[in-house]
Amino acid sequence: MNLLLLFAIFLSVFLLSGIRVIFEYKRALKFRFGKYIKTLQPGFRWIIPLVETIQVVDIRVITINIVSQEVMTEDNVPCSIDGVVFFKVIDPEMAVLEVEEYTFAITQLSQAALRDVCGKVELDTILSKREEMGNNIKKIVEVETKDWGIDIIDVKIKDIQLPENMKRMMANQAEAEHSRRARIILALAEEQAAGKLLEAGKLIDQSPSAIKLRLYQTLSNIAAEKNSTILFPFPEEVLPKKSK
Repeated sequence: MNLLLLFAIFLSVFLLSGIRVIFEYKRALKFRFGKYIKTLQPGFRWIIPLVETIQVVDIRVITINIVSQEVMTEDNVPCSIDGVVFFKVIDPEMAVLEVEEYTFAITQLSQAALRDVCGKVELDTILSKREEMGNNIKKIVEVETKDWGIDIIDVKIKDIQLPENMKRMMANQAEAEHSRRARIILALAEEQAAGKLLEAGKLIDQSPSAIKLRLYQTLSNIAAEKNSTILFPFPEEVLPKKSK
């Protein structure tokens, strides 16, 4: 009786120890004596204890950071650039069997690709075309990872750190550009104002009554200022003419 009880307990522990629950966003590779058998789908699964093992792979989109890399651009400007990589495992079997640690491998590839891409262009290109730089890095990484069952979704450049002297130079350049634009706008405004004044002068010359209306308007503006003395200019046509 005791032997049967011990056997029942042992059997229960044996069966329970083989129970595995695989979540919807994961897949599990089953190995028997170290040999790959199949990929287990989500749900309640059972493996033979001590004989079979599983390795779980997350198939959601995974994000890894590209640590800051020291880069010398084509125009010999030193800078530090970091980024982020978005990828997804589309073939768990290849991701486990073809590369030892795919996350670490992608990180190393991304760092090397970032240095390679950014080192071949000028600083202005990196600053103004981050999206293009990220796509170029993505293409390089994809060439290697396509045999690992991994899809590189996107690569983004996050931050670009420049030397302090370069920051000051860029700030001075931006200030000079703003000043140039302001002078251009002011010159255009003066040109337009001069044109309007010229048109108004021609119109007044063509109509004597317009001169009088302008004179009355000027007197009205002077009176509003409450000045004690007003100089009233008479038009020539109202002055008495000298007899010849």
